[in-house]
Amino acid sequence: MNDRCAEQTRQTSETRVSVRINLDGQGESRIASGIGFLDHLITTLSKHSGIDIDLECRGDLEIDDHHSAEDCALTLGGAIDQALGDRKGLARFGTAYAPLDEALARTVIDLSGRPYARVELDLVRPTLGSLACENIGHFLRSLAMASRSTLHTEMLQGENDHHRSEAAFKSLALALRQAIARGDSASIPSTKGQL
Repeated sequence: MNDRCAEQTRQTSETRVSVRINLDGQGESRIASGIGFLDHLITTLSKHSGIDIDLECRGDLEIDDHHSAEDCALTLGGAIDQALGDRKGLARFGTAYAPLDEALARTVIDLSGRPYARVELDLVRPTLGSLACENIGHFLRSLAMASRSTLHTEMLQGENDHHRSEAAFKSLALALRQAIARGDSASIPSTKGQL
């Protein structure tokens, strides 16, 4: 029986977000954030991490995309944190490189219970579709905070912002897949005895 599933909702005056995940899924997703390029990035995260993600957001897109992007990240991150439980038996760490044509991204993640994010995407365009490029990095930082993870994601090279963004999410997905894997031990992977 799978015990690494979670559901989270977030409702504010700006957004209403619901997320269901299965950490031990098949990378299947149903994403409806209202922002096409964000849907594409979260679908990519699901596919390459193996995490099933069902996410729906109704946000104040008549204002802009910020609240929806941020609250999707916070809700998804909260669901990941919930599904990890006490974090016993985790591999805990993950490192991955992902190319997309000329772009190359690297992500290192630690499911440490200590939220921190360093994200350097160096995107140039103001938007990709209806998603502001500044909200791509903000999404990753918010996801790290809500999942209580230490995250380092950076672009090593690339020219096309679509490729750079997608490579970043693929590298995150692959690193996350390593970090959430169950190890041989049922203990908490920390000298402190807790994460």
